[in-house]
Order: sequence, then C-alpha cells, then structure tokens
Amino acid sequence: MTTFNRQLFGTDGVRGIANSYPMNASMAMKLGQAIAHVFKKAAGLNRIVVGKDTRLSGYVIESALVSGICSMGMDAMLVGPLPSPGIAFIANSMRAHAGVMVSASHNPVEYNGIKFFDQNGFKIPDETESYMEKLIFDDQLDEHCVAPENMGKAYRIDDASGRYIQYLKNTFPDYLSLDGLKIVLDCANGAGYKVAPDVFTELGANLISTAIEPNGVNINVDSGALHPNRMAKLVKDHGADIGIALDGDADRIIMCDEKANVIDGDGILAICANHLFIKGNLAHNTVVGTHMSNMGLEHYLLQKGIHFERTRVGDRYVMERMREKGYNLGGENSGHIIFLHHTTSGDGTLAALRVLSVLCQSKKRLSELNSGFALFPQVIKNIFVMEKKPLDDMSDVRECITDIENKLGTTGRVLVRYSGTENILRVMVEGQQENDIEQYATCIAKLIKAHIGK
Repeated sequence: MTTFNRQLFGTDGVRGIANSYPMNASMAMKLGQAIAHVFKKAAGLNRIVVGKDTRLSGYVIESALVSGICSMGMDAMLVGPLPSPGIAFIANSMRAHAGVMVSASHNPVEYNGIKFFDQNGFKIPDETESYMEKLIFDDQLDEHCVAPENMGKAYRIDDASGRYIQYLKNTFPDYLSLDGLKIVLDCANGAGYKVAPDVFTELGANLISTAIEPNGVNINVDSGALHPNRMAKLVKDHGADIGIALDGDADRIIMCDEKANVIDGDGILAICANHLFIKGNLAHNTVVGTHMSNMGLEHYLLQKGIHFERTRVGDRYVMERMREKGYNLGGENSGHIIFLHHTTSGDGTLAALRVLSVLCQSKKRLSELNSGFALFPQVIKNIFVMEKKPLDDMSDVRECITDIENKLGTTGRVLVRYSGTENILRVMVEGQQENDIEQYATCIAKLIKAHIGK
C-alpha cells in the first residue's frame, strides 16, 4: 500500500474543529473540487451524492462542498441527514460517480468532517487521497474549473431515505419477523435518527427510541455508541430484549443484552462469526479485525476453528483486506462491523439486523449467544498531545514498551498509536491481570506526557 505524509486526510477522511482549518468553508470547497475532478467522466451525466449528519456546522460545509463540485461541472445530489453507509448505498444504487458525507462521526459537536466514497460505495483509497491533496496544495484546481455554461446543478433527492430503508429491510430474512421483540434504540441525535427507527418498526419490533430529536448541537451528547450506559439503563427499566446504540453517523454500533450487559464490536463479531461458521457461510473461515481488536476475540475464534487476521486501525483497512482476500466478515471493537455480502461499509443498523436474525433463528436470548465469549482485561489511556512526534524519537518510551511486552509475553500485548482524527495518542495494554496492565499503561502514559502531553 502506498503511504504519504498526510496534510488533510486521517484514518477516515478529513476532520477537525468546524469553521477552523482544515474544516472550514474554504477547504471544503477545494475538497469538493478535488473529488469532482477525480471522478468526473468525459461524457454523460456527472453526479455526486452529498449527505450529512445533524450538526449545525453541516450547513456551511455542505454548501461549500456543493459549490466546489458544481464549479467543476458535476451535479450535486443532496440527500440531507442520512447515515454514512446510506450515502455509500445511494451513490452506488443511483449510479452516481462518488459520494460525500459531512460528518465527524462519534466526535463532539464542535468537530465536523468529510468522508468520501467511490461510485461503488467503497471508501476511497490512500492513493486517491494523496492525489486530492496534491491538487489542493499545488494549486492545480482552478485550471480545471469549467466555463460558466458548463457548471453543474444542485438538487435534492427526496426519496433517498426511503430507498435506504427498503435496502436495509431486504437484508433481514423475509421468513423472520421482529414481532414480540422489545428493542431499545439510541440514535445519538445523529444521522440515523429517522431511518433506524423506521427500519425496526416496519419489521415489527416493539421499539423504545431515544436520542431521536436532533437540534444541531446535541449529537453524541450523553447518548449513542460512546455512552452505552444510557441504552443499558433503558433496557433494564423497560425489561427490553436487546439494546442498540448508534454513533453520530450510524456507521458503528454497540449493543447490550436483556441483562443490560454491554456488547462491543468484538462481541458482535464473535456472535456473527460463530453463526456464519456453523451455517458454512463464513468465507474462508476467516474474520478480519484490527490491531485494537481484543485478544479475547482472537482466542475465542481460534477455539472455534476460525482464523483471525489483523489490519491497521480503520474500517476502510479492514474492508481492503476483505476485498483483497475474499472474506465476508470483519470489523472493529469500536463497532464498525462489515458484512461484505450485504454492504460496502460499516453500517450500525445493518449490523443490528444481522444480530437480530441470529437471535430469531437460534431462538436464544442475546446473553446466551454471548455467553461463551470473554474479553481480556484491557486498559486504554488517551493522552492529548501538542504534536504527533514519532515514538522512535522518545527512547525512554520505547524502552518502557519493550520491557512491558517482555513481561506480558504471549498473555498480553501493548499498542501505542496516534488517533487519525484528533490530537490524541492512545496507549492500550491487554493482559490477564488487571492490576498489572493498569500499572503498565499508566507508566507508558506518564513518560509520553513528559515529552508531548498538553
């Protein structure tokens, strides 16, 4: 894979504080121009789907993107608030040339971001991002702007959410029903606030919805996948069968069982992998995770006879490995779950439907399906940093990490990495003894803070 020194792009598009560089109107217009130039065809209709989540700043970023797209002679198809995977689906199903999603996903409301999809609904690769950055920073875009009479149009697609809802429902086996199931659904006041409730209700669920009243500033606030305790409490209070929590752009999911036990992306992968494996439908008997996936998942799958492969952190890298080797299940512990035989990106609502189909087919409760799986103790320290200094330049940190890895041996591991979307360095330590790993993680974090901590 080609790598490059990123000036704009992180692990999932471009992201930052809204109305500040790089997430301001000026850069958004340039990004709109760049994606339009990359995907514009010489003849015929040239269209790009543009969607957003529910952040107030989405109006500014959306308008600037559309200006850039139209200035290059492409039409912008506006669908309004829709989950990121919905943009991927609409771009593909309506035969557009690309899709653009304005969202900072799970980040607080002061952030915003832009994600890009190709005409097939897959996230664009590193090489395309590199070329877009070159166009922007080498000031090559103005020379590609079209004459006034050839500029593009912007128009709204009113039935986009309906198309996406029908697609999601079609992924649920038609011989099954959610009748009688009481489900708590937390939409984080985000992009899935309308679509997700409609899907589960139309399939027959007795739905208890929360965080479905976005006001532009309450996205992800004490709700959704980053705050699963809200979902778990509602499950307990209402005696529900299952809880579902989405993030701000509804591409990730965290769940809980009827006992209010929270189940993260690793647990969801374990349940679905085992079901597909038993049915003979797990491609190459392999699941793809990332370096953040818990060792407990790897051990569980190996005991079942299922292979496990790790990639770089980021659901698009999971997808790349799946496409490259023909696998059909992968994901991240954060809740991005990819079913490649159904979708081209992580989709929280679709993942919930897959778990619900296992539940209905097995006639078991979610706590039973999850009973054989246990996570290894894991500690994560998030360190806000002033700069993303290479770890190799901090010799005492490297020595500390090596010493801890030697102590853990094969019963644990250490992962230290910078966030691709924020100025944060994450220290993750796994092992069998909670007290030990807490001390190890604290030791590494303290050293790092001395170098570059805020």
